[in-house]
Amino acid sequence: MRSGWNHRHRDVSGGWLRPTVFGAVDGLVTNASLIAGVGGGGGSTHAIVLTGLAGLVAGAFSMGTGEYVSVTNQNELVHAEVAVERRMHEQFPAAEQAELAETFRGYGADAETAAKMSAAVSRDPDLALRFHTRDELGLDAEDLPSAVLAGGASLVAFSIGALLPLIPYLLGFPGLLASMIITAVALVAGGTFVGRLTGRPLIRAGSRQLLLGAVAVGVTYLVGHLIGAVPS
Repeated sequence: MRSGWNHRHRDVSGGWLRPTVFGAVDGLVTNASLIAGVGGGGGSTHAIVLTGLAGLVAGAFSMGTGEYVSVTNQNELVHAEVAVERRMHEQFPAAEQAELAETFRGYGADAETAAKMSAAVSRDPDLALRFHTRDELGLDAEDLPSAVLAGGASLVAFSIGALLPLIPYLLGFPGLLASMIITAVALVAGGTFVGRLTGRPLIRAGSRQLLLGAVAVGVTYLVGHLIGAVPS
C-alpha cells in the first residue's frame, strides 16, 4: 500500500481543545480588561496587581470547576440515555434489530443486505447498543470527553492567559500600554494558532480575536475612566 494512502486525523473529541482555547482567551481578556478598568480609573500599581492576581486565581478555579461540572453532567446524561437504550434492547430485541436494519438501509444497503447486517450486529448486544447510540444520540458513549482533562486544561489555560497582562507589573516595569501590547500580541497569536488548527485563514482568525478582545478591554477602560478611582 502506498504511504500517501494513509492519513491521520487530529483528536477532536478528547475534550481538551475547546476548554484550553476558551480558558486561555477568557483569562487573557478578563484580566486585561480588569487591569485596563482599574488603570483607567487611576488605580495604583498595587491595586492593579492585586486585582489581576485575584482575577487570575478566582477565574482559573471558576473556569476549571465549571468545565469539570459541565462535562461530568453531560457524560452522566449520555450514560443515562444509554441505559434507557439498553433496556429497550433487553425488552424488545426484535424491534431494535428491525430498527437497526432500517438504519443500514438508510446508509444505502438493500433490504436483504441490511437484514443480514442487522442480524450479525445484533448477535453482539454491546456492539448493537453502540450502533444504536451512535445513530440516535449522535455520539459514542465509549469515547466521551474526560471531565478531569477538560477542567484541568481550562484551569491551566486561564491561568496562563490571565498572567500575560500582568507581566510588566510583576517584573517591576508597570505600564498599562505595555500590558495592552502584550495582550494584543497574545490575542493575535492565539487566534492564528486556532486558525491553523481549524484550517481558517490565519489573518482573519487573528484579527477577529484581536477585535473582540479590544472591544472588551476598551469598554472596561472607559467605564473605569468615567467612574474614577474610589478614594481610600
